Amino acid sequence: MDRLTAMQVFVTVVDGGSLSAAAQQLDLSRPVVSRYVAELEEWVGARLLHRTTRRLSLTPAGNEILPRCRQLLEFSDDMRHAVDAPDETPRGLLRITSSTSFTQTQLVQAVVDYGRRYPEVAVDLVALDRTVNLVEERIDLAIRMTTRLEPNLIARKLAVCRSVICASPAYLARHGTPKKVEDLALHNCLTHSYVGRSLWEFEPRAKGGKSLSVAVGGSISANEVTVLLQAVLAGVGIGHMPAYSVAPLVASGQLVQLLPEHEPTQLGMYAVYASRKHMPATLRTMLDFLAERFAGQPF
Repeated sequence: MDRLTAMQVFVTVVDGGSLSAAAQQLDLSRPVVSRYVAELEEWVGARLLHRTTRRLSLTPAGNEILPRCRQLLEFSDDMRHAVDAPDETPRGLLRITSSTSFTQTQLVQAVVDYGRRYPEVAVDLVALDRTVNLVEERIDLAIRMTTRLEPNLIARKLAVCRSVICASPAYLARHGTPKKVEDLALHNCLTHSYVGRSLWEFEPRAKGGKSLSVAVGGSISANEVTVLLQAVLAGVGIGHMPAYSVAPLVASGQLVQLLPEHEPTQLGMYAVYASRKHMPATLRTMLDFLAERFAGQPF
């Protein structure tokens, strides 16, 4: 069995959602695709896919094997390209998506600086406050803050995204300042629709401290940081905000950082894309540029 080919077939089946879709994409017959998957299952010693007449789904073993197959295919691709001719000059269109807040505060300037280095690249910035399907919406690169990555995508970690618990001086004057994490349950906490909507989690800054979590709720939730930030600045309640968006406001005194001895659980900042196969120079250079730019940044 050609194990690399079997891995490629398996990955294509998962990405396409069916044996027939993979067969069409790979220009193979459906029985050949099925045989490759079966041979891979025999090699690893476990069933990788649940097969029904209507859909395919990954087994627990399949979930474990899928990212490893992708990694091995990437290594193979890298080896083949290591002796290729020098990369072509990046040119053409690159579509990038990120949250509105990160796009406004960080990504726009990064794209401007990238453009000075690679003037033949045009960047289409798509600021969205939801997780997009990269293939369906023709997105080349997504910047995501998360602790959980989709197994069918490739991700490169760029940095760590820190958060700050904060409120306006006006809110604290009216309602008091929480002294411990548990006190947040007694306050109007403004929450993000997708991250920590009902539970805020904390890691201790001091060595040997305990992790804590507290159930929270409040009068406003929203799917975008910039909306919550306006409400926090207006004195409506307490916010759980990314450091990149509130650090200047804390420094100026417009917001007050709360519970500094406890740090909200960090998120990874990832550059996410669909495949490294035949990666264009535009995407490769943008990945390297963002990794260099954001490395070590105190987000």
